[in-house]
Amino acid sequence: MNTTTLTKTPRWPARALWGLGALLSLGIVAYAARYLLHPPTTIKEALGNALGLPWLVVHVAGAVIALLLGSLQFLPGLRKSGAHRWIGRVYVLGCLVGGVAGLILAPGSFAGPIATAGFGGLAVIWIAVNLLGWRAALDRRFVDHRRWMIRSWALTLAAVTLRLYLPTVQILDLPFLPWYRAISFLCWVPNLLIAEWWLRSDARRISGHP
Repeated sequence: MNTTTLTKTPRWPARALWGLGALLSLGIVAYAARYLLHPPTTIKEALGNALGLPWLVVHVAGAVIALLLGSLQFLPGLRKSGAHRWIGRVYVLGCLVGGVAGLILAPGSFAGPIATAGFGGLAVIWIAVNLLGWRAALDRRFVDHRRWMIRSWALTLAAVTLRLYLPTVQILDLPFLPWYRAISFLCWVPNLLIAEWWLRSDARRISGHP
């Protein structure tokens, strides 16, 4: 691969998915802003999480920054400018803050150890891929950097998929607690698998292999 890989124009399905992800991210930011404007004062208001005060607000603040800035980083024009570097630094900072706070929150989940494992796993991998992406950028391994940041964005979008699954459970009148435990994994594992599939497909397309 060479540097032309970094600026290759996305195919229309990728653009459509990018637009959908960006739009849904803005919706989640608007929804989550209530925790920043009116921070919870009781465990109940902090989603029943025993560690939610003050870590839920810290987690939301980091995630909101990541959701606001993440989609911008995939705009080809922005990637060619110095703004990409500075926005990327703030994005990674948001992910790290959100991830560390999420890791602290995970053991306090009202849904028990399964949800702790699901949300805790998300936090650990979210932190790891961002650190690896940041390290790759510092080493000027830009193709690797791009791949790690695609994984990062897939994990950031767990905030979106989580809030798509939860109302679906209510609409279908499914038992909430077991499904909430499942969603602690479903909100991010499929996202990451789709990102990996896309990265492998993109690599085969660029190399000319079927």
